Amino acid sequence: MSLEKVNLATTTNITTTYAGQFAGEYIAAALLSASTIDDGGLTVKGNISYKEVIKKLATTELVSAASCDFTPTSTVTLTERILQPTELQVNLQLCKKDFISDWEAQSMGFGLAQTLPPKFSDFMIAHVAAEVAQSNELNIWQGDTAAASNNAYDGFEKLLAADAGVVDVAAATLDAANIIAELGKVVDAIPSALYGKEDLYIYVGSAAAKFYVQALGGFAASGLGANGVNNMGTQWWNNGSLTVNGVKIFVCPGMSANKMVAAQRSNLYFGTGLLNDTQEIRVLDMQDLDGSQNVRMVMRYTAGVQFGIAEDVVLYA
Repeated sequence: MSLEKVNLATTTNITTTYAGQFAGEYIAAALLSASTIDDGGLTVKGNISYKEVIKKLATTELVSAASCDFTPTSTVTLTERILQPTELQVNLQLCKKDFISDWEAQSMGFGLAQTLPPKFSDFMIAHVAAEVAQSNELNIWQGDTAAASNNAYDGFEKLLAADAGVVDVAAATLDAANIIAELGKVVDAIPSALYGKEDLYIYVGSAAAKFYVQALGGFAASGLGANGVNNMGTQWWNNGSLTVNGVKIFVCPGMSANKMVAAQRSNLYFGTGLLNDTQEIRVLDMQDLDGSQNVRMVMRYTAGVQFGIAEDVVLYA
Protein backbone atom coordinates (compact mmCIF):
# COMPACT_ATOMS: atom_id res chain seq x y z
CA MET A 1 0.00 0.00 0.00
CA SER A 2 1.54 3.25 -1.06
CA LEU A 3 1.30 6.33 0.99
CA GLU A 4 0.63 9.59 -0.73
CA LYS A 5 1.62 12.91 0.77
CA VAL A 6 -1.47 14.87 1.59
CA ASN A 7 -1.26 18.68 1.81
CA LEU A 8 -3.55 19.94 4.53
CA ALA A 9 -4.61 23.54 4.56
CA THR A 10 -3.43 25.55 7.56
CA THR A 11 -6.24 26.34 9.94
CA THR A 12 -6.63 30.09 10.08
CA ASN A 13 -8.86 32.05 12.39
CA ILE A 14 -11.06 34.38 10.42
CA THR A 15 -10.25 37.93 11.38
CA THR A 16 -13.34 40.02 11.84
CA THR A 17 -12.85 42.96 9.52
CA TYR A 18 -15.19 45.82 8.87
CA ALA A 19 -14.28 48.25 6.11
CA GLY A 20 -15.92 50.24 3.39
CA GLN A 21 -19.66 50.72 3.76
CA PHE A 22 -19.97 48.68 6.96
CA ALA A 23 -17.19 50.71 8.56
CA GLY A 24 -19.05 53.85 7.63
CA GLU A 25 -22.21 52.58 9.30
CA TYR A 26 -20.45 51.77 12.56
CA ILE A 27 -18.45 55.00 12.60
CA ALA A 28 -21.45 57.08 11.60
CA ALA A 29 -23.35 55.56 14.53
CA ALA A 30 -20.47 56.43 16.84
CA LEU A 31 -19.97 59.99 15.67
CA LEU A 32 -23.59 60.98 15.18
CA SER A 33 -24.65 59.54 18.55
CA ALA A 34 -23.02 62.47 20.33
CA SER A 35 -25.92 64.21 22.08
CA THR A 36 -25.46 67.58 20.42
CA ILE A 37 -25.57 65.95 16.98
CA ASP A 38 -28.04 63.16 17.69
CA ASP A 39 -30.66 65.62 18.96
CA GLY A 40 -30.27 67.87 15.92
CA GLY A 41 -28.18 70.68 17.38
CA LEU A 42 -25.67 70.98 14.53
CA THR A 43 -25.60 71.00 10.77
CA VAL A 44 -23.75 67.83 9.72
CA LYS A 45 -21.52 67.96 6.66
CA GLY A 46 -20.44 64.48 5.62
CA ASN A 47 -18.15 62.94 3.03
CA ILE A 48 -15.44 65.55 3.54
CA SER A 49 -12.31 63.86 2.21
CA TYR A 50 -9.95 66.65 3.30
CA LYS A 51 -11.55 70.04 3.93
CA GLU A 52 -14.64 72.00 2.96
CA VAL A 53 -14.94 75.74 2.40
CA ILE A 54 -17.90 77.42 4.10
CA LYS A 55 -18.78 80.53 2.13
CA LYS A 56 -20.15 83.60 3.91
CA LEU A 57 -21.90 86.48 2.15
CA ALA A 58 -22.53 89.86 3.75
CA THR A 59 -24.12 92.98 2.31
CA THR A 60 -24.46 96.56 3.46
CA GLU A 61 -27.61 98.70 2.99
CA LEU A 62 -29.55 97.41 -0.02
CA VAL A 63 -32.50 99.79 -0.23
CA SER A 64 -32.18 103.42 -1.36
CA ALA A 65 -34.47 106.20 -2.50
CA ALA A 66 -35.91 105.70 -6.00
CA SER A 67 -34.50 107.64 -8.94
CA CYS A 68 -34.62 107.58 -12.75
CA ASP A 69 -31.09 106.22 -12.97
CA PHE A 70 -29.57 102.89 -12.10
CA THR A 71 -27.50 103.61 -9.04
CA PRO A 72 -25.71 100.61 -7.57
CA THR A 73 -26.17 100.25 -3.84
CA SER A 74 -24.66 98.13 -1.11
CA THR A 75 -21.37 96.33 -0.89
CA VAL A 76 -21.19 92.56 -1.23
CA THR A 77 -18.48 90.87 0.80
CA LEU A 78 -17.61 87.20 0.38
CA THR A 79 -15.53 85.52 3.03
CA GLU A 80 -14.97 81.90 3.95
CA ARG A 81 -14.16 79.52 6.77
CA ILE A 82 -12.45 76.18 6.46
CA LEU A 83 -13.99 73.04 7.96
CA GLN A 84 -11.17 70.50 8.10
CA PRO A 85 -11.96 67.33 10.07
CA THR A 86 -9.11 65.91 12.13
CA GLU A 87 -7.94 62.32 11.69
CA LEU A 88 -8.49 60.31 14.89
CA GLN A 89 -8.08 56.69 15.87
CA VAL A 90 -8.81 54.04 18.47
CA ASN A 91 -6.17 51.34 19.13
CA LEU A 92 -7.31 48.70 21.61
CA GLN A 93 -5.64 45.38 22.50
CA LEU A 94 -7.32 42.54 24.41
CA CYS A 95 -6.03 39.15 25.54
CA LYS A 96 -8.26 36.16 24.79
CA LYS A 97 -7.03 34.51 27.98
CA ASP A 98 -8.91 37.10 30.03
CA PHE A 99 -12.21 35.85 28.65
CA ILE A 100 -11.76 32.09 29.03
CA SER A 101 -13.42 31.89 32.45
CA ASP A 102 -16.19 34.44 32.13
CA TRP A 103 -17.20 35.11 28.54
CA GLU A 104 -18.62 32.26 26.51
CA ALA A 105 -15.56 30.12 27.19
CA GLN A 106 -16.98 27.09 25.36
CA SER A 107 -17.40 29.08 22.15
CA MET A 108 -13.72 30.06 22.14
CA GLY A 109 -12.26 26.64 21.43
CA PHE A 110 -9.08 25.25 23.02
CA GLY A 111 -5.32 25.58 22.69
CA LEU A 112 -4.07 27.18 19.51
CA ALA A 113 -7.57 27.03 18.07
CA GLN A 114 -8.88 29.58 20.51
CA THR A 115 -10.69 32.53 18.96
CA LEU A 116 -12.37 35.59 20.34
CA PRO A 117 -15.95 34.82 21.45
CA PRO A 118 -18.08 35.47 18.36
CA LYS A 119 -20.52 37.75 20.12
CA PHE A 120 -17.80 39.59 21.97
CA SER A 121 -16.42 41.32 18.89
CA ASP A 122 -19.88 42.71 18.21
CA PHE A 123 -20.14 43.80 21.83
CA MET A 124 -16.74 45.53 21.64
CA ILE A 125 -17.68 47.40 18.49
CA ALA A 126 -20.85 48.67 20.14
CA HIS A 127 -18.97 49.58 23.32
CA VAL A 128 -16.20 51.44 21.50
CA ALA A 129 -18.78 53.24 19.36
CA ALA A 130 -20.48 54.49 22.53
CA GLU A 131 -17.17 55.65 23.99
CA VAL A 132 -16.28 57.44 20.75
CA ALA A 133 -19.67 59.18 20.82
CA GLN A 134 -19.04 60.40 24.38
CA SER A 135 -15.54 61.61 23.47
CA ASN A 136 -16.91 63.34 20.39
CA GLU A 137 -19.55 65.16 22.43
CA LEU A 138 -16.82 66.60 24.66
CA ASN A 139 -14.62 67.52 21.70
CA ILE A 140 -17.44 69.34 19.94
CA TRP A 141 -17.49 71.90 22.75
CA GLN A 142 -14.33 71.59 24.84
CA GLY A 143 -11.87 70.20 22.29
CA ASP A 144 -8.46 71.89 22.40
CA THR A 145 -5.52 70.71 20.30
CA ALA A 146 -3.18 72.71 22.51
CA ALA A 147 -4.14 70.68 25.60
CA ALA A 148 -2.11 67.79 26.96
CA SER A 149 -4.15 65.23 25.06
CA ASN A 150 -3.46 65.31 21.33
CA ASN A 151 -6.42 63.25 20.17
CA ALA A 152 -8.94 66.12 20.05
CA TYR A 153 -9.92 68.79 17.59
CA ASP A 154 -10.66 72.39 18.51
CA GLY A 155 -14.22 72.72 19.79
CA PHE A 156 -16.69 75.58 19.62
CA GLU A 157 -15.70 77.07 22.99
CA LYS A 158 -12.13 77.64 21.80
CA LEU A 159 -13.03 78.66 18.24
CA LEU A 160 -15.67 81.19 19.31
CA ALA A 161 -13.50 82.70 22.05
CA ALA A 162 -10.75 83.37 19.51
CA ASP A 163 -13.00 85.29 17.08
CA ALA A 164 -13.41 89.01 17.74
CA GLY A 165 -16.63 89.11 15.73
CA VAL A 166 -18.54 86.91 18.19
CA VAL A 167 -20.87 88.75 20.58
CA ASP A 168 -19.43 88.26 24.05
CA VAL A 169 -21.37 88.19 27.32
CA ALA A 170 -19.46 88.11 30.60
CA ALA A 171 -20.17 84.94 32.55
CA ALA A 172 -20.91 84.34 36.21
CA THR A 173 -20.85 81.17 38.28
CA LEU A 174 -24.24 79.72 37.49
CA ASP A 175 -26.67 78.42 40.10
CA ALA A 176 -30.42 78.10 40.55
CA ALA A 177 -30.66 81.60 41.99
CA ASN A 178 -29.11 83.45 39.03
CA ILE A 179 -29.69 81.17 36.03
CA ILE A 180 -32.83 82.99 34.83
CA ALA A 181 -31.14 86.39 34.98
CA GLU A 182 -28.02 85.06 33.21
CA LEU A 183 -30.07 83.41 30.47
CA GLY A 184 -31.82 86.76 30.07
CA LYS A 185 -28.45 88.41 29.38
CA VAL A 186 -27.81 85.95 26.59
CA VAL A 187 -31.24 86.58 25.07
CA ASP A 188 -30.68 90.34 25.25
CA ALA A 189 -27.39 89.96 23.35
CA ILE A 190 -28.92 88.01 20.45
CA PRO A 191 -28.99 90.21 17.32
CA SER A 192 -32.52 91.40 16.53
CA ALA A 193 -32.35 89.86 13.04
CA LEU A 194 -31.94 86.39 14.59
CA TYR A 195 -34.58 86.60 17.29
CA GLY A 196 -37.54 84.43 16.33
CA LYS A 197 -35.63 82.30 13.81
CA GLU A 198 -36.84 78.69 13.78
CA ASP A 199 -33.38 77.16 14.28
CA LEU A 200 -32.17 79.60 16.95
CA TYR A 201 -31.08 77.94 20.19
CA ILE A 202 -29.31 78.77 23.41
CA TYR A 203 -26.89 75.88 23.95
CA VAL A 204 -26.25 75.12 27.63
CA GLY A 205 -24.49 72.40 29.60
CA SER A 206 -26.25 69.83 31.76
CA ALA A 207 -25.58 71.71 35.00
CA ALA A 208 -27.10 74.94 33.66
CA ALA A 209 -30.16 73.03 32.45
CA LYS A 210 -30.65 71.51 35.90
CA PHE A 211 -30.36 74.93 37.53
CA TYR A 212 -33.01 76.29 35.16
CA VAL A 213 -35.40 73.41 35.84
CA GLN A 214 -34.88 73.91 39.57
CA ALA A 215 -35.47 77.66 39.30
CA LEU A 216 -38.70 77.17 37.35
CA GLY A 217 -39.85 74.82 40.07
CA GLY A 218 -40.30 77.89 42.23
CA PHE A 219 -37.60 77.31 44.81
CA ALA A 220 -35.28 80.07 43.62
CA ALA A 221 -35.34 83.79 42.90
CA SER A 222 -36.90 85.76 39.99
CA GLY A 223 -40.36 86.04 41.55
CA LEU A 224 -41.62 82.65 40.46
CA GLY A 225 -43.48 82.00 43.65
CA ALA A 226 -43.16 79.08 46.00
CA ASN A 227 -44.64 76.49 43.65
CA GLY A 228 -43.22 77.52 40.29
CA VAL A 229 -44.65 76.59 36.90
CA ASN A 230 -48.37 75.79 37.09
CA ASN A 231 -48.01 75.51 40.88
CA MET A 232 -46.42 72.06 40.41
CA GLY A 233 -43.19 72.69 42.30
CA THR A 234 -40.40 70.25 41.52
CA GLN A 235 -42.86 67.99 39.69
CA TRP A 236 -43.42 70.45 36.85
CA TRP A 237 -40.81 69.13 34.41
CA ASN A 238 -40.93 65.73 32.68
CA ASN A 239 -37.96 65.82 30.28
CA GLY A 240 -39.79 68.04 27.82
CA SER A 241 -38.47 71.00 25.87
CA LEU A 242 -37.18 74.14 27.57
CA THR A 243 -37.41 77.75 26.40
CA VAL A 244 -36.46 81.12 27.81
CA ASN A 245 -38.05 84.37 26.64
CA GLY A 246 -39.13 82.78 23.38
CA VAL A 247 -35.80 81.09 22.58
CA LYS A 248 -35.41 77.31 22.63
CA ILE A 249 -32.81 75.79 24.94
CA PHE A 250 -30.59 72.96 23.71
CA VAL A 251 -28.87 70.84 26.38
CA CYS A 252 -25.31 69.78 25.52
CA PRO A 253 -23.67 67.35 27.98
CA GLY A 254 -20.25 68.13 26.48
CA MET A 255 -20.32 71.86 27.21
CA SER A 256 -18.25 73.30 30.04
CA ALA A 257 -19.87 74.64 33.18
CA ASN A 258 -20.72 78.36 33.27
CA LYS A 259 -20.73 78.69 29.48
CA MET A 260 -23.55 79.18 27.00
CA VAL A 261 -23.83 79.79 23.27
CA ALA A 262 -26.70 81.34 21.32
CA ALA A 263 -26.70 80.57 17.61
CA GLN A 264 -28.67 79.17 14.73
CA ARG A 265 -28.23 75.47 14.09
CA SER A 266 -27.55 76.33 10.46
CA ASN A 267 -24.55 78.42 11.57
CA LEU A 268 -22.81 75.60 13.49
CA TYR A 269 -21.22 72.75 11.55
CA PHE A 270 -19.90 69.29 12.29
CA GLY A 271 -17.77 67.75 9.56
CA THR A 272 -16.70 64.15 9.02
CA GLY A 273 -15.82 61.75 6.25
CA LEU A 274 -18.47 59.18 7.34
CA LEU A 275 -18.19 56.74 4.40
CA ASN A 276 -14.79 57.82 3.14
CA ASP A 277 -12.07 55.22 2.55
CA THR A 278 -9.99 56.76 5.35
CA GLN A 279 -12.49 55.53 7.92
CA GLU A 280 -12.48 51.93 9.03
CA ILE A 281 -13.06 49.65 11.98
CA ARG A 282 -11.38 46.26 12.34
CA VAL A 283 -11.11 43.50 14.91
CA LEU A 284 -7.84 41.63 14.28
CA ASP A 285 -6.92 38.27 15.81
CA MET A 286 -3.11 38.41 16.17
CA GLN A 287 -2.58 34.67 16.83
CA ASP A 288 -1.62 33.76 13.27
CA LEU A 289 0.61 36.80 12.95
CA ASP A 290 2.74 36.70 16.09
CA GLY A 291 1.52 33.64 18.03
CA SER A 292 0.04 35.75 20.81
CA GLN A 293 -3.43 35.54 22.31
CA ASN A 294 -4.05 39.20 21.65
CA VAL A 295 -6.90 40.69 19.68
CA ARG A 296 -6.57 44.22 18.43
CA MET A 297 -9.31 46.66 17.60
CA VAL A 298 -8.51 49.48 15.22
CA MET A 299 -10.80 52.38 14.42
CA ARG A 300 -9.95 55.35 12.20
CA TYR A 301 -12.24 58.28 11.47
CA THR A 302 -12.32 62.05 11.00
CA ALA A 303 -14.24 64.74 12.87
CA GLY A 304 -14.22 68.51 13.34
CA VAL A 305 -16.43 71.55 13.94
CA GLN A 306 -16.67 75.08 12.57
CA PHE A 307 -19.07 78.02 12.65
CA GLY A 308 -20.14 80.37 9.90
CA ILE A 309 -20.97 84.01 10.66
CA ALA A 310 -19.32 85.13 13.91
CA GLU A 311 -21.55 88.16 14.37
CA ASP A 312 -24.58 85.85 14.58
CA VAL A 313 -23.20 83.95 17.58
CA VAL A 314 -23.40 84.94 21.25
CA LEU A 315 -20.79 83.45 23.61
CA TYR A 316 -21.41 83.50 27.34
CA ALA A 317 -17.99 82.78 28.80
